[in-house]
Amino acid sequence: MRKALVIGIDSYDHVSPLYGCASDSFAVKSMLDRHADGSVNFGVRHITSAGHKASTSRDEIRTAIRDLFSGDGEVSLLYFAGHGHIEATGGYLCSSDVKTGNDGLALAEIMTMANQSKIANRVIILDSCHSGVAGGSALQQNVAEISDGVTILTASTDEQYASEENGAGVFTSLLVDALGGAAANLVGEVTPGGVYAHVDQSLGPWAQRPVFKTNVKRFVSLRKVQPPLELAELRKISEFFPTAGYQMQLDPTYEPERHDSWATDPQGVPSPDPDHTAIFAVLQKFNRVGLLVPEGAPHMWHAAMESKTVRLTALGEHYRRLAAKDLI
Repeated sequence: MRKALVIGIDSYDHVSPLYGCASDSFAVKSMLDRHADGSVNFGVRHITSAGHKASTSRDEIRTAIRDLFSGDGEVSLLYFAGHGHIEATGGYLCSSDVKTGNDGLALAEIMTMANQSKIANRVIILDSCHSGVAGGSALQQNVAEISDGVTILTASTDEQYASEENGAGVFTSLLVDALGGAAANLVGEVTPGGVYAHVDQSLGPWAQRPVFKTNVKRFVSLRKVQPPLELAELRKISEFFPTAGYQMQLDPTYEPERHDSWATDPQGVPSPDPDHTAIFAVLQKFNRVGLLVPEGAPHMWHAAMESKTVRLTALGEHYRRLAAKDLI
């Protein structure tokens, strides 16, 4: 029971049209439909309006959001790209039929639906101007009022506009990159926290700032991608490094490559050991993804040939603990 409602509105009857929201929604839908391996991910309902005669009403959006957060299930995700409006009474998502902005769908009403929902995880992603107001207290905006299981990720603060570049929302372009794997962890899962970190790092201090609000005990996975390491290999990290701070001793038998001048072994360099070289191949993968580093050597090759040690990084220690607890 994973369902998503994806909305992209370019066409407006009474206010200025937009040009990238509909295409953004198609990009998000394609990411949410299936995991990277082609297996089914979310059941997506897609609402979009683009072109002169297309229109999506406030009532249609409200009914779809109500249905999204109704019933039981693992996760319900709302994505909206379109005009946003803010005034003293709060923030609004603008449907095609708005005239003033405050006749759109109130974010306070959407938050009530999400907060009262029985769905285990409710994720709200908004690419609209002033969307950072979502989830804020009516009396004190810098205080979030969200129930257990709710996560909000918005393109900008309550005071900012959401920018477009090359016909696409800046925020949604980064969101799509994140869902495509740029924000995945080493087990191949893309979580809301990972998405926010990716967007946050990609937007400079002078650009629009994303807003992240959450009240969860554990992040839900939004999409699975091919992990940079085979999970069977990643699990070996606690076998190779049985305790915290452990340093693994290497020697030339771990390195399969030999210089031509060593072919006849004039310097007494021992030959590669097949079992050791298989281990070393995994250690090199750990090094490439930042899980370990050689001690006193510039590269893994030197660490082996000069009989140095390798140690885990802080990230490596994190995954070592997970592997030791059978959490991978």
